[in-house]
Amino acid sequence: MSTLRGRGTVEGLPQWDRCAVMGVVNVTPDSFSDGGRWFDTTAAVKHGIDLVAQGADLVDVGGESTRPGASRVDEDEELRRVVPVVRGLAAEGVTVSVDTMRARVARQALAAGAVLVNDVSGGLADPDMVPSVAAAQAPFVVMHWRGFLADIHARPAYEDVVSEVVDELHARVAAAIDGGIAPERIVIDPGLGFSKDAEHDLALLAHLNRLHTLGRPVLVAASRKRFLGRVLAGPEGAPPPARERDAATAAVSAIAAHQGAWAVRVHEVRATADAVRVARAVTGAAGEAGAQ
Repeated sequence: MSTLRGRGTVEGLPQWDRCAVMGVVNVTPDSFSDGGRWFDTTAAVKHGIDLVAQGADLVDVGGESTRPGASRVDEDEELRRVVPVVRGLAAEGVTVSVDTMRARVARQALAAGAVLVNDVSGGLADPDMVPSVAAAQAPFVVMHWRGFLADIHARPAYEDVVSEVVDELHARVAAAIDGGIAPERIVIDPGLGFSKDAEHDLALLAHLNRLHTLGRPVLVAASRKRFLGRVLAGPEGAPPPARERDAATAAVSAIAAHQGAWAVRVHEVRATADAVRVARAVTGAAGEAGAQ
């Protein structure tokens, strides 16, 4: 399958001739990866601008940690964290995504200049999310999600993880469309690390082509996640800290780009920006060779 056919485009967003790079700005004190580093609004805006300079095509701003065991932040506090950063980045011409499960946060972030809503619950956490995104005619990321990590139903349990994730994403995409979001504005995300063990994450990465059967662009968010720590540690060793998984993240970015991902979401941008450009060059060379 052609990687370009798999990649697709998203109405309402720029078009790129390769896998896009989404840089992460966590405006939280407790992110698993970089909690507290960009908690100040000025520092967060500067970091987002730096990510663009390093090769990010868009920047995802989030004010609520989704790490295992994290408590939900108060909605007003999430707004206080997120909206000024979105406004500051948008004023600098940055393409901004908001990472939130709350409709009110999504609405205010869109009003402040965000152009994409990235909801890790796929619209399940807040019943007002899909109607709000539909009313704003904004692009929407639907991630595979089985509930908050404290819920028993969110624990990893699959007979066939790839088939089940595809089926459950299909249901969420259908619900989003029924709720008024245009199909051309929907992105899907397999939800690596959410209600999944390392072997589940690896299986999904190995079969990204199955997600393309849903007919929507695919976002892969593997950056610094636990399954990479497990792979790097080997059978006996301790997993390296999150910030020591960036080379492995770039490797996943190259794999995802080669398999037709629309975008990859990463904390450290420069290596992944290089990786997706190399993947695009290799794909282009393969196409030229096949045409001869």
